Amino acid sequence: MEYVDRFTDLAIRYGVKLIIALIIVFIGMKIIKYIVNQFGKSFKDKMEPTLLNFLKSVFKSLLNILLFLSAASTLGIQMTSFVAVLGAMSFAIGLALQGSLANFAGGVLILLAKPFKAGDFVEAGGNKGTVQEIQILYTVLNTPDNKKVVIPNGDLSNSDITNYSAYDQRRLDLSFGIGYDDDLLKAKEVLRDIVEKKDVILSSPEPVIKVGELAGSSVNFDVKVWVNSKDYWNVYYEMKEEVKLRFDEEGIGIPYPQIDIHLDK
Repeated sequence: MEYVDRFTDLAIRYGVKLIIALIIVFIGMKIIKYIVNQFGKSFKDKMEPTLLNFLKSVFKSLLNILLFLSAASTLGIQMTSFVAVLGAMSFAIGLALQGSLANFAGGVLILLAKPFKAGDFVEAGGNKGTVQEIQILYTVLNTPDNKKVVIPNGDLSNSDITNYSAYDQRRLDLSFGIGYDDDLLKAKEVLRDIVEKKDVILSSPEPVIKVGELAGSSVNFDVKVWVNSKDYWNVYYEMKEEVKLRFDEEGIGIPYPQIDIHLDK
Protein backbone atom coordinates (compact mmCIF):
# COMPACT_ATOMS: atom_id res chain seq x y z
CA MET A 1 0.00 0.00 0.00
CA GLU A 2 2.92 2.28 0.81
CA TYR A 3 4.38 1.80 -2.68
CA VAL A 4 1.03 2.52 -4.29
CA ASP A 5 0.69 5.74 -2.35
CA ARG A 6 4.23 6.76 -3.25
CA PHE A 7 3.67 5.96 -6.94
CA THR A 8 0.39 7.87 -6.90
CA ASP A 9 2.08 10.85 -5.26
CA LEU A 10 4.89 10.84 -7.86
CA ALA A 11 2.43 10.40 -10.71
CA ILE A 12 0.36 13.35 -9.51
CA ARG A 13 3.40 15.52 -8.86
CA TYR A 14 5.28 14.82 -12.11
CA GLY A 15 2.19 14.12 -14.19
CA VAL A 16 1.04 17.70 -13.75
CA LYS A 17 4.53 18.97 -14.59
CA LEU A 18 4.66 16.70 -17.63
CA ILE A 19 1.31 17.98 -18.85
CA ILE A 20 2.46 21.57 -18.35
CA ALA A 21 5.73 20.80 -20.20
CA LEU A 22 3.83 19.24 -23.11
CA ILE A 23 1.52 22.24 -23.27
CA ILE A 24 4.56 24.56 -23.32
CA VAL A 25 6.13 22.51 -26.14
CA PHE A 26 2.89 22.42 -28.16
CA ILE A 27 2.18 26.12 -27.85
CA GLY A 28 5.86 27.00 -28.23
CA MET A 29 6.17 25.11 -31.53
CA LYS A 30 3.17 26.98 -32.90
CA ILE A 31 4.69 30.29 -31.85
CA ILE A 32 8.12 29.35 -33.29
CA LYS A 33 6.57 28.38 -36.61
CA TYR A 34 4.76 31.74 -36.78
CA ILE A 35 7.90 33.70 -35.85
CA VAL A 36 10.08 31.87 -38.42
CA ASN A 37 7.47 32.40 -41.17
CA GLN A 38 7.27 36.12 -40.37
CA PHE A 39 11.07 36.31 -40.40
CA GLY A 40 11.10 34.71 -43.85
CA LYS A 41 8.46 37.06 -45.22
CA SER A 42 10.26 40.13 -43.84
CA PHE A 43 13.55 39.32 -45.59
CA LYS A 44 12.24 37.48 -48.66
CA ASP A 45 13.08 40.31 -51.07
CA LYS A 46 16.24 41.41 -49.24
CA MET A 47 18.28 38.18 -49.15
CA GLU A 48 19.37 35.41 -51.46
CA PRO A 49 17.05 32.38 -51.06
CA THR A 50 20.00 30.16 -50.01
CA LEU A 51 21.03 32.49 -47.20
CA LEU A 52 17.45 33.13 -46.10
CA ASN A 53 16.65 29.41 -45.86
CA PHE A 54 19.83 28.79 -43.89
CA LEU A 55 19.15 31.64 -41.45
CA LYS A 56 15.57 30.44 -41.00
CA SER A 57 16.89 26.98 -40.16
CA VAL A 58 19.42 28.34 -37.64
CA PHE A 59 16.83 30.68 -36.11
CA LYS A 60 14.33 27.84 -35.77
CA SER A 61 16.95 25.55 -34.20
CA LEU A 62 17.90 28.17 -31.59
CA LEU A 63 14.27 28.77 -30.67
CA ASN A 64 13.67 25.01 -30.39
CA ILE A 65 16.66 24.69 -28.02
CA LEU A 66 15.27 27.49 -25.84
CA LEU A 67 11.86 25.81 -25.88
CA PHE A 68 13.40 22.47 -24.87
CA LEU A 69 15.28 24.11 -21.97
CA SER A 70 12.09 25.80 -20.79
CA ALA A 71 10.12 22.55 -20.91
CA ALA A 72 12.92 20.65 -19.11
CA SER A 73 13.06 23.30 -16.37
CA THR A 74 9.34 22.89 -15.87
CA LEU A 75 9.91 19.20 -15.16
CA GLY A 76 12.51 20.15 -12.55
CA ILE A 77 15.55 18.98 -14.57
CA GLN A 78 18.72 20.89 -13.65
CA MET A 79 20.02 22.58 -16.78
CA THR A 80 23.38 23.82 -15.47
CA SER A 81 25.29 20.62 -16.22
CA PHE A 82 23.48 20.14 -19.51
CA VAL A 83 24.38 23.64 -20.70
CA ALA A 84 28.03 23.11 -19.66
CA VAL A 85 28.23 19.85 -21.62
CA LEU A 86 26.55 21.49 -24.61
CA GLY A 87 29.08 24.33 -24.50
CA ALA A 88 32.02 21.93 -24.36
CA MET A 89 30.61 19.93 -27.27
CA SER A 90 30.12 23.11 -29.31
CA PHE A 91 33.74 24.15 -28.64
CA ALA A 92 35.08 20.74 -29.69
CA ILE A 93 32.95 20.66 -32.80
CA GLY A 94 34.10 24.19 -33.66
CA LEU A 95 37.77 23.16 -33.49
CA ALA A 96 37.13 20.08 -35.62
CA LEU A 97 35.27 22.05 -38.26
CA GLN A 98 37.49 25.11 -38.59
CA GLY A 99 37.70 24.79 -42.36
CA SER A 100 33.97 24.32 -42.71
CA LEU A 101 33.28 27.29 -40.46
CA ALA A 102 35.59 29.43 -42.62
CA ASN A 103 33.67 28.27 -45.70
CA PHE A 104 30.40 29.03 -43.93
CA ALA A 105 31.54 32.55 -43.06
CA GLY A 106 32.71 33.04 -46.64
CA GLY A 107 29.36 31.83 -47.95
CA VAL A 108 27.50 34.29 -45.73
CA LEU A 109 29.75 37.14 -46.95
CA ILE A 110 29.20 36.18 -50.60
CA LEU A 111 25.44 35.95 -50.19
CA LEU A 112 25.31 39.30 -48.38
CA ALA A 113 27.79 41.25 -50.54
CA LYS A 114 26.53 39.64 -53.79
CA PRO A 115 29.68 40.00 -55.93
CA PHE A 116 27.96 37.60 -58.34
CA LYS A 117 24.77 35.60 -58.70
CA ALA A 118 23.72 32.34 -60.31
CA GLY A 119 24.07 32.62 -64.09
CA ASP A 120 26.97 35.12 -64.04
CA PHE A 121 30.22 34.34 -65.86
CA VAL A 122 33.08 34.91 -63.43
CA GLU A 123 36.79 34.38 -62.98
CA ALA A 124 37.80 33.44 -59.45
CA GLY A 125 40.39 31.27 -57.76
CA GLY A 126 42.12 30.64 -61.09
CA ASN A 127 38.91 29.30 -62.66
CA LYS A 128 36.52 30.73 -65.24
CA GLY A 129 32.94 29.60 -65.57
CA THR A 130 29.23 30.25 -65.18
CA VAL A 131 27.94 30.23 -61.63
CA GLN A 132 25.55 27.29 -61.32
CA GLU A 133 24.84 27.39 -57.60
CA ILE A 134 25.87 29.34 -54.50
CA GLN A 135 25.71 27.01 -51.51
CA ILE A 136 26.41 27.99 -47.93
CA LEU A 137 29.82 26.20 -47.98
CA TYR A 138 30.71 25.94 -51.67
CA THR A 139 30.13 27.71 -54.99
CA VAL A 140 29.70 25.59 -58.12
CA LEU A 141 30.99 26.80 -61.51
CA ASN A 142 30.41 25.30 -64.94
CA THR A 143 33.42 25.93 -67.20
CA PRO A 144 33.07 26.74 -70.94
CA ASP A 145 34.25 23.20 -71.76
CA ASN A 146 31.51 21.79 -69.49
CA LYS A 147 33.48 20.86 -66.39
CA LYS A 148 32.08 21.22 -62.89
CA VAL A 149 34.31 23.21 -60.51
CA VAL A 150 33.48 23.33 -56.79
CA ILE A 151 35.22 26.19 -54.94
CA PRO A 152 35.18 26.49 -51.13
CA ASN A 153 33.56 29.79 -50.16
CA GLY A 154 36.34 30.48 -47.66
CA ASP A 155 38.89 30.63 -50.49
CA LEU A 156 36.50 32.41 -52.81
CA SER A 157 35.70 35.21 -50.37
CA ASN A 158 39.43 35.95 -49.95
CA SER A 159 40.38 35.95 -53.64
CA ASP A 160 39.98 38.41 -56.50
CA ILE A 161 36.70 37.95 -58.36
CA THR A 162 36.10 39.21 -61.90
CA ASN A 163 32.42 39.23 -62.84
CA TYR A 164 32.10 39.46 -66.62
CA SER A 165 28.30 39.58 -66.38
CA ALA A 166 28.06 42.41 -63.85
CA TYR A 167 27.11 44.96 -66.52
CA ASP A 168 24.89 44.73 -69.58
CA GLN A 169 27.62 46.07 -71.89
CA ARG A 170 31.31 45.26 -72.39
CA ARG A 171 34.09 46.75 -74.46
CA LEU A 172 35.76 44.45 -76.97
CA ASP A 173 39.42 45.26 -77.66
CA LEU A 174 40.93 43.91 -80.88
CA SER A 175 44.19 44.51 -82.73
CA PHE A 176 44.82 44.10 -86.47
CA GLY A 177 48.16 44.55 -88.21
CA ILE A 178 48.91 45.62 -91.80
CA GLY A 179 52.20 45.89 -93.68
CA TYR A 180 54.17 49.13 -93.85
CA ASP A 181 53.73 49.16 -97.63
CA ASP A 182 49.92 48.87 -97.43
CA ASP A 183 47.53 51.83 -97.66
CA LEU A 184 46.97 52.88 -94.04
CA LEU A 185 43.93 55.10 -94.69
CA LYS A 186 42.30 52.43 -96.85
CA ALA A 187 42.77 49.81 -94.13
CA LYS A 188 41.25 52.17 -91.59
CA GLU A 189 38.19 52.75 -93.78
CA VAL A 190 37.76 49.00 -94.30
CA LEU A 191 37.81 48.45 -90.53
CA ARG A 192 35.32 51.28 -90.00
CA ASP A 193 33.00 49.87 -92.68
CA ILE A 194 33.04 46.42 -91.04
CA VAL A 195 32.26 47.92 -87.64
CA GLU A 196 29.43 50.15 -88.91
CA LYS A 197 27.72 47.28 -90.73
CA LYS A 198 27.57 45.03 -87.68
CA ASP A 199 24.23 45.68 -85.98
CA VAL A 200 25.32 44.07 -82.73
CA ILE A 201 28.08 46.65 -82.26
CA LEU A 202 26.73 49.63 -80.31
CA SER A 203 27.04 53.14 -81.70
CA SER A 204 27.34 54.61 -78.22
CA PRO A 205 29.94 54.70 -76.80
CA GLU A 206 31.49 55.46 -80.17
CA PRO A 207 33.81 52.78 -81.62
CA VAL A 208 37.52 53.60 -81.58
CA ILE A 209 39.67 52.72 -84.64
CA LYS A 210 43.17 54.15 -84.37
CA VAL A 211 46.78 53.27 -85.06
CA GLY A 212 47.97 51.76 -81.81
CA GLU A 213 51.53 50.73 -82.58
CA LEU A 214 54.27 51.00 -85.19
CA ALA A 215 55.67 47.56 -84.57
CA GLY A 216 58.79 45.91 -85.94
CA SER A 217 57.10 44.45 -89.02
CA SER A 218 53.55 45.83 -88.97
CA VAL A 219 51.34 48.83 -88.35
CA ASN A 220 48.82 47.74 -85.72
CA PHE A 221 45.30 49.15 -85.46
CA ASP A 222 43.49 49.20 -82.13
CA VAL A 223 39.77 48.50 -82.62
CA LYS A 224 37.69 49.10 -79.50
CA VAL A 225 33.93 48.56 -79.77
CA TRP A 226 31.09 48.20 -77.26
CA VAL A 227 28.67 45.28 -77.37
CA ASN A 228 26.02 43.72 -75.18
CA SER A 229 27.64 41.22 -72.84
CA LYS A 230 25.73 38.31 -74.38
CA ASP A 231 27.15 39.15 -77.84
CA TYR A 232 30.77 39.53 -76.74
CA TRP A 233 32.22 36.23 -77.95
CA ASN A 234 30.19 36.10 -81.17
CA VAL A 235 31.47 39.54 -82.17
CA TYR A 236 35.02 38.59 -81.08
CA TYR A 237 35.22 35.66 -83.51
CA GLU A 238 33.16 37.20 -86.32
CA MET A 239 35.32 40.35 -86.42
CA LYS A 240 38.53 38.37 -86.83
CA GLU A 241 37.08 36.35 -89.70
CA GLU A 242 35.49 39.32 -91.48
CA VAL A 243 38.61 41.48 -91.24
CA LYS A 244 40.78 38.74 -92.75
CA LEU A 245 38.36 38.20 -95.63
CA ARG A 246 37.95 41.93 -96.35
CA PHE A 247 41.70 42.59 -96.19
CA ASP A 248 42.19 39.79 -98.72
CA GLU A 249 39.56 41.32 -101.02
CA GLU A 250 41.09 44.79 -100.76
CA GLY A 251 44.66 43.57 -101.25
CA ILE A 252 45.74 44.56 -97.77
CA GLY A 253 48.36 42.26 -96.32
CA ILE A 254 48.53 40.95 -92.77
CA PRO A 255 52.24 40.51 -91.89
CA TYR A 256 53.50 37.25 -90.48
CA PRO A 257 56.98 36.23 -89.34
CA GLN A 258 59.37 35.41 -92.17
CA ILE A 259 63.13 35.21 -92.68
CA ASP A 260 65.04 36.55 -95.68
CA ILE A 261 68.27 34.69 -96.42
CA HIS A 262 70.95 36.39 -98.54
CA LEU A 263 73.74 34.22 -100.04
CA ASP A 264 77.07 35.84 -100.88
CA LYS A 265 78.81 34.27 -103.90
